[in-house]
Amino acid sequence: MEGVFDYAPAIAVFPLVAFVVALAFGKHLPKKGAIPGILATGGSLLLSVVMLAAVARGEVYHETLYQWAAGDAISEVGTEGITFTFGILIDPLAALMLVIVSLVAFLVHIFSLGYMNAEGETGLPRYYAGLGLFTFSMLAFVYADNLLMAFMFFELVGLCSFLLIGFWFRTKSAPSAAKKAFLVTRFGDYFFLIGVVAIAATFGTLQFAGDDSFVTAAETAITDGTTLFGFDADTWVTITALLVLGGVIGKSAQFPLHTWLPDAMEGPTTVSALIHAATMVAAGVYLVARMFGYYALSPTALGIIAFVGGFTALFAATMGVVKDDIKQVLAYSTISQYGYMMLGLGVGGYVAGVFHLMNHAFFKALLFLGAGAVIVLMHHEQDMWKMGGLKDKAPVTYYTFLAGALALAGIVPFSGFWSKDEILYDALIVGLEEPVILAAYAMGLVAVFFTGFYTFRMVFLTFHGEPRSEAAEDPHSVGWSIKAPLIVLGVLALVAGIANLAPVAKLAQLDITFLESWLDGEYGAIEGLTYGAYDGLLGYDTEYIGTESTTVLIAAGVSLLLAFSGAGLAWMLYNVPEPVAHKERLGRLGDAAEANYYQDEYQVWLANGLTVPLARAADRFDQTVIDGVVNGVSTTSLFGSGRMKRLQTGIVTNYAALLVTGFIVLLLVFGILGGWFL
Repeated sequence: MEGVFDYAPAIAVFPLVAFVVALAFGKHLPKKGAIPGILATGGSLLLSVVMLAAVARGEVYHETLYQWAAGDAISEVGTEGITFTFGILIDPLAALMLVIVSLVAFLVHIFSLGYMNAEGETGLPRYYAGLGLFTFSMLAFVYADNLLMAFMFFELVGLCSFLLIGFWFRTKSAPSAAKKAFLVTRFGDYFFLIGVVAIAATFGTLQFAGDDSFVTAAETAITDGTTLFGFDADTWVTITALLVLGGVIGKSAQFPLHTWLPDAMEGPTTVSALIHAATMVAAGVYLVARMFGYYALSPTALGIIAFVGGFTALFAATMGVVKDDIKQVLAYSTISQYGYMMLGLGVGGYVAGVFHLMNHAFFKALLFLGAGAVIVLMHHEQDMWKMGGLKDKAPVTYYTFLAGALALAGIVPFSGFWSKDEILYDALIVGLEEPVILAAYAMGLVAVFFTGFYTFRMVFLTFHGEPRSEAAEDPHSVGWSIKAPLIVLGVLALVAGIANLAPVAKLAQLDITFLESWLDGEYGAIEGLTYGAYDGLLGYDTEYIGTESTTVLIAAGVSLLLAFSGAGLAWMLYNVPEPVAHKERLGRLGDAAEANYYQDEYQVWLANGLTVPLARAADRFDQTVIDGVVNGVSTTSLFGSGRMKRLQTGIVTNYAALLVTGFIVLLLVFGILGGWFL
C-alpha cells in the first residue's frame, strides 16, 4: 500500500462510522445524527476525488486486504485451492463510480436537513444511520475486487433499501413496499448466487482483475475449446453470465422484476433519490459494467441484455405517461432509463452505458430532490393535479428541476442527450446487422417520444398554469439546505455531457471523448483486467452502412425529433391554465398502463395459482413418500430390534439352552443336507 491509496479503505469506512455514531448517539446529537453523516460522506467524496486524480495520473490500486477462507477444492479447469478474500480494486471505472456515489450521498445528507428535520420527523437517528449504512454498502461494492465480495455488499445494499423504504413503518404501505422490494430482488439474487458458485467452481477464482481473474480463465477456456461441466466453454460462459444477470435484473428493476421500484416510493423522497441515482438500482448496471469483459465473451448474453433493456425502456415509459403522483412518474422514468443503460451495454457500448449511468445519477438525483422540494412546497402533497403555478413562487426549484427534465428528455445540449444518443447510435449500427438488436433499438427509439411527453407533462402540471389547490396557492418555503444541492446537480445536468461528446467527435474528427479514453484503459490500466476494449460494437461482427457522419446525423436527428415531438405534445395538452387529464382518449390501453399492465396481479396469481399449489404438492410428496420411506425403514428396524432384544434376558441358563438348541438345529440341518447330497 503506497501513497494516497493507503486511505482507500476509509472511503467506505467513514459512512460506516457515521452509521454507528448516528445509531448509538444520534438522539443526543444536533440534527439527530445528520452532522456525522454529512462529515462522513464529505470525507468519502474528498478521498474519492483524490483517488480519481491518482488514476488520472496513471496510477491504479489492487490490494488484497484479508483472506477469510481457503480450500483445496479443484475447479473444473484444474485450479487447486479456491481462496476467498476481501480486497480493493480502484481503476478508472471504480474511481468514477466512487465520486458519483459519494457526491450524491453527500448532497442527499445536506438536503435531508431541510426535508426531514424541518417537519420534526421522529426516528431521525435511525434514518441517518440507514443512510450511512447504505452509503457504506454501495461504496464497498464499487471497489470490491472479486465477485463474492461484490455479492455480499450487493445483498447488504438490498437490506439497507428494505430498512429505508420501510422507514415509516407505522403505516401499512411502507412496510409492504419494503417487503416487496426485498423479496422481488432476492428472487433475482438466487440466480446471482448460483452464478457466483458456478464461476468459482469452474475457474477456481472470483477475482475481477489480474492474471488469476475469472475473465482471463474464461478467455483461455474458450480459446482452448475446453469442455466445462459437459458444455462448450462459450455455452457455459453464457449460462453463468445469465445467472449473474438475474441479480442485475432484480436490482436494476428490469422487466419482469421491476415491480418493486414504483412501490419503493413509500420511503422518504431523499431515500428515493439515493436508491435511484447512486445506490441500489445503479448497482446492477455497475455490476454488468464491472464484468463487461466476461459478458463480451458471449454475444448471446449481450443480445439478451440489449433486448431486455430496449423492451424495459419502452414498457416503463408507457406507464409513466399516465401517472399522477410526481414520484411515480420519476420511478417509471428510472426503470426506463436503466433500460437504456442495459441496451447500451448489450450492444457493446461499454462507454455509452457507463456514460449514461453517470449522467443519470446527476439528473435523476436532481429530479427526485426537486420532487422533494415540491412536496415541501405543497405541504407534502404529491398529486400533480393539485399543484400548478409554482414556477414563479419557487424559481430555484423550477429552473433546476427544468434542467433535470431537459436532461432526462434528451434535449441538446443537456447531459442526457449525449449519453442516450450514443447508446442509440451504437444500437443502430449493430441493429443494421442483427435483427434482434434492431428491434431493441426501435423500442429504445420509440421510448424517446414517451420520455419527452411524460417528462414535460410532469413539468407543466407541477409548475405551470394556475394553482389547483390551497397548498399551491400558498406554498411552504424551502431553505438553502434544499436549494444548494439542487443548484449543484442542476449545473451537472447541464455540463456533464461534455465528458464524452461522441457524436460531435465523430462528425468533427475531434478528440473530445475524454470518458472513452478514461474507460478504455489509457488511464490506470491493470494487467489482466479485461473490460473488453471499446470499439463501439463489441461482440458483434458489423459493418457501417453508408458514411459514418451520415449515420450519426440521422440517428441524432431522429432521436431529437422524437424528444421534441413528445415535449411538444405535452406543451399542447398541459401547458394551459386549466389542464385536463385526456386519459379517456387512451381507452383500455390507458387503463392497462395505469394499472401497470396488471403485473402485480399477474405475479400474485402466479404465486397463488402456481407456486403455492406446487409447494403444497411438493410438501405432500415429501411427507408421504420421502418421509414415508424413511419412517418405514426406521419402523421396521425398531420392530425387528424390539423382537430381537427379547432374546437378551441376562439369565445364563437361557443362553446355554439357546446355544444347545441352535447346535442341535445345525446338526439336523447339516445331517439332512448331507443325506441329500450323498
